[in-house]
Amino acid sequence: QVQLVESGGGLAQAGGSLRLSCAASGRTFSTYSIAWFRQAPGKEREFVTTITQTGGSTYYAGSVKGRFTISRDNSKNTVSLQMNSLKPEDTAVYYCAAALPYSGSITSTNTYSYWGQGTQVTVSS
Repeated sequence: QVQLVESGGGLAQAGGSLRLSCAASGRTFSTYSIAWFRQAPGKEREFVTTITQTGGSTYYAGSVKGRFTISRDNSKNTVSLQMNSLKPEDTAVYYCAAALPYSGSITSTNTYSYWGQGTQVTVSS
C-alpha cells in the first residue's frame, strides 16, 4: 500500500512555470508506476503523464508534451512534475496516482489504485 500527497500547486501566469511534487509513504514505492492526472471544473479527470517504476520510461498526453517533464527519485519516494510554458487551459486540480505494473491502460483512471488528494493549479492569461 502507498499513500500519496501532492504539493506545489498555486497561481502562475501564462508562459510561466510551476513544479509539483508527489510524496509517497511506504517501502514499496519503487514497485509502482506513478502518473499525474488533472481535472478541470465540469470536466472528467484526464491523463497527463506517467513514469515507470525505475524512471526509465515516460509517456505524455499530447496537450503537455514538450512542456511538462515527469521525474522520480526512489531514494526519496518522490515524483515531480515540472510544468513550463503554462497555458490557461492547464488550470485544474492535479492528482498523482500509483499503479502496479500491468494493471491496465496507463491513461485510464481505473488502472490506478492509489490517489493523492490533489493540488490546485491556476494559470492566468
